[in-house]
Amino acid sequence: MLKRFSVLLLVVFVLAGLMVLPVMAEEEPIEIYFFPGGSPGGTFATVVYNGAKEAAEILGDRVKVNYMWSDWSPQKMVNQLQQAIAANPDGIAIMGHPGDKAYEPFVKQAIEQGIIVTSQNATLPELEKKYAGKGFGYVGQGLYESGYTLGEATVRMAGLKEGDKALVWGLKSQPTRGQRTRGAIDALEEAGVRVDYMEISPEVDKDASNGIPVIAGYLQANPDCKAVITDHGALTATQQAYFESAGLGPDDVFGAGFDLSAATVKAIKSGYTDLVLDQQPFLQGFLPIFQIYLTKKYGFSGLHIDTGGGLIHAGNIDMIAPLAEKGIR
Repeated sequence: MLKRFSVLLLVVFVLAGLMVLPVMAEEEPIEIYFFPGGSPGGTFATVVYNGAKEAAEILGDRVKVNYMWSDWSPQKMVNQLQQAIAANPDGIAIMGHPGDKAYEPFVKQAIEQGIIVTSQNATLPELEKKYAGKGFGYVGQGLYESGYTLGEATVRMAGLKEGDKALVWGLKSQPTRGQRTRGAIDALEEAGVRVDYMEISPEVDKDASNGIPVIAGYLQANPDCKAVITDHGALTATQQAYFESAGLGPDDVFGAGFDLSAATVKAIKSGYTDLVLDQQPFLQGFLPIFQIYLTKKYGFSGLHIDTGGGLIHAGNIDMIAPLAEKGIR
């Protein structure tokens, strides 16, 4: 994986050197439709968007990028893929949440039309395997592995023992995206922790503040819950509000989740959020734009980049906080 990442970095650096050359006046920009995933202004989706936007700014007149916001709705993503194909651009960068089966006929149609398709955030292993030679890559975390890593670290850092109770609030029902939730649950259960599971509703998925009465009700009814894992960047960014609404202080429950934001940084510093796995969403925006550009210009095949693995907590937050506040980490 590191070798693949090194290859991509080398390509980017070489391309950066070429950017000092003037663009030929007659060269048409490469048109790209890009899915940031959530809603404009959302904590996670905005960082993805910032990465894509910076890549587009670096490439300048060489690309034209259109953004399609999906409110984290898998069905909306499928519908938007069909809309993007109808526009016949050069490339489309999709979020993987709907899964291989839902996307397959439309990705096939796009590639038959000569459109480059690549993916970010949630893996599409079958489509990637089938179309990697045509530029279908992946930029994001290893989903199951990331969930398992966070669950295992939660057990260790929270001091959970066999028989303790923890809540996982996730998206287990989604075909590929749900792998991260399953990884977290497996790590907890293998340590003997009793796991309560709640599925994130579409309403909460779209707007994390809608989850305040849900989590407050659960925590008030389950005062023996020792840890909460929120498998969603926006929900993790709302943990402090969740715990405060349940009448809990910063040391009353161990909060763990995914992805950094300014709100999450504040919650880590105040003690309400204790552990976060950062999947570096900026790269999930930045690198797919370059994937499509390099495939269109030079025929590069799809590159698989794992962006997830860093655990953030009170001991290292000060180093990363300034970048999170700028919407980069």
